[in-house]
Amino acid sequence: METQLQSIFEEVVKTEIIEEAFPGMFMDTPEDEKTKLISCLGAFRQFWGGLSQESHEQCIQWIVKFIHGQHSPKRISFLYDCLAMAVETGLLPPRMVCESLINSDTLEWERTQLWALTFKLVRKIIGGVDYKGVRDLLKVILEKTLTIPNTVSSAVVQQLLAAREVIAYILERNACLLPAYFAVTEIRKLYPEGKLPHWLLGNLVSDFVDTFRPTARINSICGRCSLLPVVNNSGAICNSWKLDPATLRFPLKGLLPYDKDLFEPQTALLRYVLEQPYSRDMVCNMLGLNKQHKQRCPVLEDQLVDLVVYAMERSETEEKFDDGGTSQLLWQHLSSQLIFFVLFQFASFPHMVLSLHQKLAGRGLIKGRDHLMWVLLQFISGSIQKNALADFLPVMKLFDLLYPEKEFIPVPDINKPQSTHAFAMTCIWIHLNRKAQNDNSKLQIPIPHSLKLHHEFLQQSLRNKSLQMNDYKIALLCNAYSTNSECFTLPMGALVETIYGNGIMRIPLPGTSCLASGSITPLPMNLLDSLTVHAKMSLIHSIATRVIKLAHAKSSVALAPALVETYSRLLVYMEIESLGIKGFISQLLPTVFKSHAWGILHTLLEMFSYRMHHIQPHYRVQLLSHLHTLAAVAQTNQNQLHLCVESTALRLITALGSSEVQPQFTRFLSDPKTVLSAESEELNRALILTLARATHVTDFFTGSDSIQGTWCKDILQTIMTFTPHNWASHTLSCFPGPLQAMRSHEGNEAQVCYFIIQLLLLKPNDFRNRVSDFVKENSPEHWLQNDWHTKHMNYHKKYPEKLYFEGLAEQVDPPVPIQSPYLPIYFGNVCLRFLPVFDIVIHRFLELLPVSKSLETLLDHLGGLYKFHDRPVTYLYNTLHYYEMHLRNRESLKRKLVHAIIGSLKDNRPQGWCLSDTYLKCAMNAREDNPWVPDDSYYCKLIGRLVDNILFTMAGKSPGPFPNCDWRFNEFPNPAAHALHVTCVELMALAVSGQDVGNALLNVVLKSQPLVPRENITAWMNAIGLIITALPEPYWIVLHDRIVSVISSPSLTSETEWVGYPFRLFDFTACHQSYSEMSCSYTLALAHAVWHHSSIGQLSLIPKFLTEVLLPIVKTEFQLLYVYHLVGPFLQRFQQERTRCMIEIGVAFYDMLLNVDQCSTHLNYMDPICDFLYHMKYMFTGDSVKEQVEKIICNLKPALKLRLRFITHISKMEPAAVPPQAINSGSPAPQSNQVPVSLPVTQ
Repeated sequence: METQLQSIFEEVVKTEIIEEAFPGMFMDTPEDEKTKLISCLGAFRQFWGGLSQESHEQCIQWIVKFIHGQHSPKRISFLYDCLAMAVETGLLPPRMVCESLINSDTLEWERTQLWALTFKLVRKIIGGVDYKGVRDLLKVILEKTLTIPNTVSSAVVQQLLAAREVIAYILERNACLLPAYFAVTEIRKLYPEGKLPHWLLGNLVSDFVDTFRPTARINSICGRCSLLPVVNNSGAICNSWKLDPATLRFPLKGLLPYDKDLFEPQTALLRYVLEQPYSRDMVCNMLGLNKQHKQRCPVLEDQLVDLVVYAMERSETEEKFDDGGTSQLLWQHLSSQLIFFVLFQFASFPHMVLSLHQKLAGRGLIKGRDHLMWVLLQFISGSIQKNALADFLPVMKLFDLLYPEKEFIPVPDINKPQSTHAFAMTCIWIHLNRKAQNDNSKLQIPIPHSLKLHHEFLQQSLRNKSLQMNDYKIALLCNAYSTNSECFTLPMGALVETIYGNGIMRIPLPGTSCLASGSITPLPMNLLDSLTVHAKMSLIHSIATRVIKLAHAKSSVALAPALVETYSRLLVYMEIESLGIKGFISQLLPTVFKSHAWGILHTLLEMFSYRMHHIQPHYRVQLLSHLHTLAAVAQTNQNQLHLCVESTALRLITALGSSEVQPQFTRFLSDPKTVLSAESEELNRALILTLARATHVTDFFTGSDSIQGTWCKDILQTIMTFTPHNWASHTLSCFPGPLQAMRSHEGNEAQVCYFIIQLLLLKPNDFRNRVSDFVKENSPEHWLQNDWHTKHMNYHKKYPEKLYFEGLAEQVDPPVPIQSPYLPIYFGNVCLRFLPVFDIVIHRFLELLPVSKSLETLLDHLGGLYKFHDRPVTYLYNTLHYYEMHLRNRESLKRKLVHAIIGSLKDNRPQGWCLSDTYLKCAMNAREDNPWVPDDSYYCKLIGRLVDNILFTMAGKSPGPFPNCDWRFNEFPNPAAHALHVTCVELMALAVSGQDVGNALLNVVLKSQPLVPRENITAWMNAIGLIITALPEPYWIVLHDRIVSVISSPSLTSETEWVGYPFRLFDFTACHQSYSEMSCSYTLALAHAVWHHSSIGQLSLIPKFLTEVLLPIVKTEFQLLYVYHLVGPFLQRFQQERTRCMIEIGVAFYDMLLNVDQCSTHLNYMDPICDFLYHMKYMFTGDSVKEQVEKIICNLKPALKLRLRFITHISKMEPAAVPPQAINSGSPAPQSNQVPVSLPVTQ
């Protein structure tokens, strides 16, 4: 091949000797040139025709190499003319020629003439290259320009500019050589945010990138950096809050020039989440961290360090520490977070300590030093035995910085719990020293001079063999010597002994012949808080081992009440999860069950029912599965145990959070039997009711009308196979639509049933008296009590419970003696067992209008029991949400319900803990005929309360708007979750329709409100988004009406109304800062805040809203751009969570474009519109909408059709011959119905 090519081309460039002797003196006439060209091409055509397809590329590469081997510019120019002609006559494929020219190694900027001639040729023939080829060429040309140094002789600049001209032609939007979206992507890969383009390209590239700022804006959520979640709220686990684990940036789609703040690391967001109690799962979800894969996450490490520094700053200003104040809660929370993230190796301990040293150096912050050392001691004592000593030595560097004293530090008052923090540094030294001795290490450190008194005090205390429980000496010794078994046995033994009982004394428990070990006073919480995690782990391990031992031994003596209560308290600590709740569910329960130790099993279930808090949902569902297995075993059909198993299962089912149901039950789709009852219709009914409530509150079925293909279908089918049953029509009518396919039965007995229930509960005085006495004499705050057992026994003596039909046995003649031994009861009684049943009774009564009065009577007499409910506010929230439609216009019943449940807690909660003062004053006392209708200021204050709650957390101010509490024992995991739920309860309880409340909430920012500060406006929008999406549909659907009124407003419908640039009009941040805001930018920002917090169920109404409501009214470019901007940022969520909706939205966007195109003579913003549609195709829809979209694009005007032709490949659909003149004219690549297009390229 090469020989043949050589002969063809050498023939053409052959010159006479005389020409070579006098170069430049001889000129070919144009005719001679043409003859040469034609003969050369003729010979080449013949040769090319005989070549195989595979050899084409090699052939062209040889030609390029041959040309580049010439030294005469004249020859090169002539040969390039040959190539051009070969392309123009359709002999050679333009893409292959361009690629071979540009990719050639011999194309170097130093050969300036070759450079200039090559790019002139490329400019001539690139119009015939397909769009993907043009993209690849652009990439290589941009890379080639990078080889040109920063300083070159001005003489050659002119020739080098030939490359810039090719780039300019490729980027020329009217030429349409490729989707501009491809070009910007290649440019941004080479020149990311902040990197300046090569000097040769001047403003060409940066100006082109700027034309994509509108597209980037269309894809951005307004004020996104100011939006914050409520941790553990249902919306918090969705994709909205994901961050890149390496950079903490938002995962933005496409290489668009987004606003700078979106490229920043979102440290404020991560920091805010980290500060919230119970946020570790959310942190892992945000950063994509998996406990199974031990990956270090430096950005997380930095934030944890910053949080510690912040806590040190806070401690400088706080006077008291041990009052349960914010500083104490913060340190407690910090130590829990640190242990978790370091334990799973997401953060490195030595790195963090060195970083802390660096950040604290020279700051003089020493008031919080003991608390800091306490946090570090937690981790050191628990992990020093398994890790190298060197990992822990940086702590001594921190000691030198924070403990500069030359004199002895005095021993603190050991009667106070904070004394354990004061001793923390000495304890750390003892652990380090012990490790050094065990390793025979040379790194032993003598005891620092300032800690001598502390060390001597501990040594002396160890010698004292009889330790008392009246101070914190035992805790100090446990903390100091937990890694030294000889010394540790004494203090740990003393703790254990106090709760186990001495082995001789016995005390009675409720019922007949049930005795327990004699210790009744549990270890107080402040003592447990004063033990390090390592000491707590030893204690819980010791308890669990003892329980298993007693289970194996089938001991007839029940566990000591002190032990059971202390064990329950230890299970509250998340940082000992593996030995705590995980061990409880996965090891202890199954072992006790295998041993048939029914008394202990009953005890464990009671603990779970009455003493557990914040247990992760997967543990609760695992327990539920255990219980169903248990119920199937014959020996467990023992009255009292069976009652307890059923009661615990009922509590587990009804207490599932609405956002927990789907993720937990989808784990069992392959085998739904494990979480359903094979025989208890009641439990399966309770599960269906929980499913109905969860799918309603999370809007799971919103926008869909079938259960087919959803996770609920298999569960419901299995239930109906196990326990076939019917539903009353009034219950069925409250179910979400798709669940109404359940079987219904009709009858008039419903009201009679309710009447009987009321009679049973209220007619005999016995039950009412039991309830009122129990409520009067007991407090739900079990963690603060040390005399629960005494009160419990007194109550059972006064009101004994008969669990084995003794009542019936006594009635027969002669009486039958029943001597069934009772299983131990530590916490339960009929009142507490009735509570989950009462929850269901209230719901059934709400469903039937005629029995409302009976419900009010029930609440009057028994409502006080809600004082002992695990989740009173959540229950109220779920009830008002689920029955919103039933409770409309039933103000007095709503008020009664709220008053009964919230009022039951008045003695156990500080003032202002739940309902606002205004509500208590105005709504609770309103008359039937004159309901209270709040004004704007009421809504502003209510939203302001949540804003303050979130901002107080952010700014670390205290106190927040709600009183402080120990979140470990609260129904909510953190202040914001509490604030959100109580706010929603209050709003749903108002005697105002959902529509009016929704509008009033939107008006808080859409109307000018003196109570809303301008500088925090996005924080207020965030709060409204959180609240409105946590309310039923009538409250948030009003946003759609606001959007319609903005889209129909003159500023978007008439082109003359707003002569400016639409993207400035929609830029909320810029408008707000320049005091030039308009209602359309405010509504846009608020809609974004609401939709950002929405569940995918709520968002799934958007496609219908677009096609049925907006499509008919969108006629102008401004309206179209507004709709794109409104919905564009949520395509990513739809793609990840509900593809069907994404496809519907994609098609609706084109339908709207067709409307606007037909209603306008000329589109001014064609480029941003098309850029956005290309972004949508390449980032989201792909070819999924191709079929529908092709039909629409064919009906667009030529200018638009030309720009969008790469989406449908119209050029393939309408083949056309390549007009030769098109190659040089700078016009677009071939297309049949071309029109001249002159458009302003958007600024």
